Amino acid sequence: KEVSLRMARHWNPIMMNAVLFGRIAMLHDNCATLGLTGEQMRLLERTYTRFHRAGAGLDEPAKKRMAEINERLAQLGTAFSHHLLGDEQDWFMELGEADRDGLPDSFIEAAKAAADERGMAGKAIVTLSRSSVEPFLQSSARRDLREKAYKAFIARGDNGNANDNNAIILEILRLREESANLLGFSTFAAYRLEDSMAKTPEAVRGLLERVWKPARARALADRDALQGLVAEEGGNFALAPWDWRYYAEKLRQRRANFDDAAIKPYLALDNMVEAAFDCATRLFGVTFSERNDIPVWHPDVRVWEVKDSEGRHKALFYGDYFARPSKRSGAWMTSLRDQQKLDGAIAPLVVNVCNFSKGADGQPSLLSPDDARTLFHEFGHGLHGMLSDVTFPSLSGTSVFTDFVELPSQLYEHWQEQPQVLRQFARHYQTGESLPDDLLKRFIAARKFNQGFATVEFVSSALIDLEFHSQPAEAISDVRAFERQELEKIGMPAEISMRHRPQQFGHVFSGDHYASGYYSYMWSEVMDADAFGAFEEAGDIFDAQVAKRLHDDIYSSGGSRDPEDAYVAFRGREPEPDALLRRRGLLETSEAA
Repeated sequence: KEVSLRMARHWNPIMMNAVLFGRIAMLHDNCATLGLTGEQMRLLERTYTRFHRAGAGLDEPAKKRMAEINERLAQLGTAFSHHLLGDEQDWFMELGEADRDGLPDSFIEAAKAAADERGMAGKAIVTLSRSSVEPFLQSSARRDLREKAYKAFIARGDNGNANDNNAIILEILRLREESANLLGFSTFAAYRLEDSMAKTPEAVRGLLERVWKPARARALADRDALQGLVAEEGGNFALAPWDWRYYAEKLRQRRANFDDAAIKPYLALDNMVEAAFDCATRLFGVTFSERNDIPVWHPDVRVWEVKDSEGRHKALFYGDYFARPSKRSGAWMTSLRDQQKLDGAIAPLVVNVCNFSKGADGQPSLLSPDDARTLFHEFGHGLHGMLSDVTFPSLSGTSVFTDFVELPSQLYEHWQEQPQVLRQFARHYQTGESLPDDLLKRFIAARKFNQGFATVEFVSSALIDLEFHSQPAEAISDVRAFERQELEKIGMPAEISMRHRPQQFGHVFSGDHYASGYYSYMWSEVMDADAFGAFEEAGDIFDAQVAKRLHDDIYSSGGSRDPEDAYVAFRGREPEPDALLRRRGLLETSEAA
């Protein structure tokens, strides 16, 4: 709490300094006469925009109020995170022998490791980490325990206790709206999206609604199929949110003859890390060697030195992969130092943080397909930081528009699911056997299964985020009521919950980086689905010429060029919008598989 407030107080007088902004504005107004390089012009443009949007051009009373708002928002964002972590730390569900029906051995081992982490040796527990709850909901045959775990998970930050986030959300919304009004915008969404690829709330809403209609239709069809399966098994109950994953897994086993438990023994964490590194080597020529002489903040953290194709030091990469009680949930990339050449050649220090379940008693951590995809996703962000080759630190790596920053990460996910990658690196953790061809084919065939559910839970979260910041803050007096109202408007299936309810929506309320910006994942997916097509068209997922364009135009350029220009330079055209729906199987008229 103290650090976030101190940071706000540090940056406010800098970003609102009238003399400094005056010098920047003078350069900006005369930029055509300065003989600047493309990167220097981009730096000037982005610097001017950042200062202007921070309030540097306001009068003194407005600056004073803006500074007060920034400081309070820093405090509120930190409190939101601490409340969420508090609820996650306080809850666990012990699994006795009678409570383990349907759970695979790999889950039980992870549950034992989670208990060990909390000083409960010899027991097995479910925690409120997504990597614990979702596999439990998918596998547990105990409907009563699924309900208990599900309700605890979606109630984080919404329990009416000391960790409740509802009042914090309302204050954040009021302050964000006030700051946008000070800068001349009617809503925070209008303010935030002006500085993005999307530009307007209307453009964002247009994309989300275009995806919502076929996704909802697919989800409703799947719901009926799942309800039929419940009836077939003699269940005298209506499908509930805590049932969906369990029966969807049964349906997937029936239709595609595939389940996650069958492939997890082949997805050991170390093998998937090796796969992510190898793909980077084949695409971009970088190599990774583990270093045990670098200080780390926890014994679980590992460090690799990254070198370029000529053996020169490029970066350090830190992997902090396991869940622990003191760590907030989720997965993310961050940096301890960004790449730059302004003060000499400065190499980046890049971090990937995940919350995978640790294996028990020296056993490896086994990943679900979703976990493996998350690992590649965050490593894609990591490569964006490690491959950065710009002069100025404020343009380095991931310093790009929020709706562009997910392109390098989501694009990298494609390599994780490629047959030639899985054949090489998906090896059984006990026997070393490669992934059998039959299981590989079934895994690939099942990839588009349940995409109605996955798309609905995401798009609903993105739409709620947009509506929170598009409507007058004074009209939102009850977070839960607003949530219900907006979900009713879009026809949210009752059997599906949003991926992030407001009270645990850290992307949006722990800070403002993704506020009005959660749509960015889907905006970037339009590009990543289209971008991977360049490799498919070349007939080689590691094609050297395509990879060089990808490196030069996307991964290494950071924020040094306009993202639309960067994408067109790589692909030769703008992205094809239907690529997203096609990738998710939502353009197909055949039955959901």
